[in-house]
Amino acid sequence: MWNSRALSLLLLLLLLHSFFLLASVSAQISNTTTAWKTLSGSQPLVIARGGFSGIFPDSSDYAYNLAIIKSLPDVILWCDVQLTKDGAGICFPDIKLDNATDISYIFQNKTTTYLVNGVPTTGYFSVDYTLKDLSNVALTQGVYSRNSFFDGNQFAILTVDDLVAAVSPPGLWLNIQHDAFYSQHNLSARNFVLSVSRRVIVNYISSPEVGFLRSITTRFSPKTTKLVFRFLGRDDMEPSINQTYGSLLQNLTFIKTFASGILVPKGYIWPVDASLYLQPHTSLVTDAHKLGLEVYASDFINDIPFSYNFSYDPVAESLQFIDNGNFSVDGLLSDFPATPSEAIDCFAHLGSNAKQIDNTLIISKYGASGDFPACTDIAYKQAVADGVDILDCPVQISKDGIPFCSSSIDLTDSTVVVQTNFSTLATTIPEIKPTGSGIFSFSLNWDDIKSLTPSILNPFVRYRLFRNPKYKNDGSLLTLSEFLSFTKNQTSLPGVVIIIENAAYLAEKQGFGVTDSVIDALSKAGYDKPGAQKVFIRSTDSSVLIKFKEKTNYQRVYKIDEAVGDAATSAVDDIKSFASSVVVNKNSVFPLSDGFLVTSTNTVSKLKSSNLSVFVETFSNEFVSQAWDFFSDATVEINSYIQGSNIDGVITDFPKTANRYRKNKCLNLGKNTPPYMQPVQPGGLFGLITKGYLPPAAAPLPPLSDSEVIEAPLPPVTKVVQASSPAPETNPGTKSKGNAQPKVIACFFLSSLAVLVTSLLLI
Repeated sequence: MWNSRALSLLLLLLLLHSFFLLASVSAQISNTTTAWKTLSGSQPLVIARGGFSGIFPDSSDYAYNLAIIKSLPDVILWCDVQLTKDGAGICFPDIKLDNATDISYIFQNKTTTYLVNGVPTTGYFSVDYTLKDLSNVALTQGVYSRNSFFDGNQFAILTVDDLVAAVSPPGLWLNIQHDAFYSQHNLSARNFVLSVSRRVIVNYISSPEVGFLRSITTRFSPKTTKLVFRFLGRDDMEPSINQTYGSLLQNLTFIKTFASGILVPKGYIWPVDASLYLQPHTSLVTDAHKLGLEVYASDFINDIPFSYNFSYDPVAESLQFIDNGNFSVDGLLSDFPATPSEAIDCFAHLGSNAKQIDNTLIISKYGASGDFPACTDIAYKQAVADGVDILDCPVQISKDGIPFCSSSIDLTDSTVVVQTNFSTLATTIPEIKPTGSGIFSFSLNWDDIKSLTPSILNPFVRYRLFRNPKYKNDGSLLTLSEFLSFTKNQTSLPGVVIIIENAAYLAEKQGFGVTDSVIDALSKAGYDKPGAQKVFIRSTDSSVLIKFKEKTNYQRVYKIDEAVGDAATSAVDDIKSFASSVVVNKNSVFPLSDGFLVTSTNTVSKLKSSNLSVFVETFSNEFVSQAWDFFSDATVEINSYIQGSNIDGVITDFPKTANRYRKNKCLNLGKNTPPYMQPVQPGGLFGLITKGYLPPAAAPLPPLSDSEVIEAPLPPVTKVVQASSPAPETNPGTKSKGNAQPKVIACFFLSSLAVLVTSLLLI
């Protein structure tokens, strides 16, 4: 089967070599001299399940090649072995061929029903087809939440020999999941692995069946091939000795008689409760190591929810298993092998005093609003603890003229105000909120606003991705004065950014001079004195920044609120006249087409050529916020913008992730930079999509024009008679009965690719 695809694979290798700037195989591994708490003392293995199956169809040649290119040099390629009718061993993730191939179109209405471990199962089984029968069957994406654009590439099903011939794996792991089933069909997995091991080097063989491993234990030397017992669910029954895997877990001494290691779901090591929060780790790794058993952990998947303790950061999850101070697993089985590779090589053993290597500014998005309610005291404290450089306060004005920090002028966005008697204040103001109604800050006095219970922002709730629900209503909002008092006392904090929007409306329609209020608060806090922390004033309204230029010496930041592909020279000159920095969105740097990067723009280079600093927003950890090219890994995305576009700052709601990035050991290595810490190349993945599966071409982004930059001067403050607020009910801000968080299911897939792509285009 491999010979028929030689030309296609050659093309792939050429494309991927250009795409990923493949580093030399001899690139140094930075942790080779660091003591690891693995059984051997060596660094943990990265095991690529079906190759890079998070991007390409599982067990395809593209997936295996990408795993080699974007992982540690000693990456182990995992092949789930299924047996065909004529005894060939193919790499395929499931005993049924239905979900991840087009077999139902090739052999229509040919499903069969068999007992699989005692359970009647209907589908297309490999035992019903010869290798020749499967030669016209193509691999497809079997996880429906992932992109299906490569389904038209006609990836052939590979035999184990095909895999070895195609990619020359640094290490090979064969998983034999259903020996008992194949035995019922007069096929022998034992004979297959013994036969294939005479032709190729098999480094690992795993199985969840005791009988199978015991039948081959004397035929393999652990110096050449390690046998690994795979644990399934605790209550699942092992078919050959009829014990649950939970009971077998209590008898590791028995496992040691026929295996040199165990492979367990990650929850066996770090359990999570029903709410997806980590529980104390078990003693499994330590107990197994004492017996001389290696421990490999599975289920490292970037694009499904995992414990909230990791804040949607898959690198943080990998580090928990390899660098927790107590133990390290001996290997991680992942659909996205670039993530454990960077965790092992770049981020493990950094320590609390690790040197900052990269100087890109980290600017908070409403504090650490990925973990706590936006702009609350707890979100700000966490952002400082996480290493943020510039802490932000979007200024709103209360009815009694108190400036305070809040993510939105509409209090329904970040508090439970709609569940109080203030809900009667809902109104429609198209100038501020073009669609729908809101309860706006200038409708309530500060004491009423302060009494409101905050509510964490959930920008990806449509995918049932919720942020830190245990703390979703914690913290208190701060006045601007309180915010400045807090920041002034943070010696580790270089500066603050004050964000001002809707200034013209507030002056003309509500009688509030927000710019003067901010200037006054900064002066009273001593920020206009020499030696104070740096102050940035940010706005989408040039007239606001012009006013600050006239009255203060604070640095001014202009936000371009639409996606642009370039900037007219006259527009850049206009910006330079009132600002020293610019904020653009991610799409203005790398435009997207159906979730893929397609190119890079001139926006950053044009702005920086005029000595304007460029900050980019918003960098979130949730995988749905990232292009497919970033492998559902926030660190890969951050690295690509910083190294690939030379931006000056990232604006993020998860500053901890960005701050850790700046300290990683894989930066500034020149030609020895490992491939997982090289910026992705826009258009690389997109260029591998076959013509018939390409999405419609997106219209090019327009350039920024000078007419979009210059605004009319701020109107004078108009005196407005304020109406009285309704009398607050007792504890109005604590009425949160209607704010119950929907239950989050630990392992789910997104409802449809179409919804995901639409979201990515909107971000």
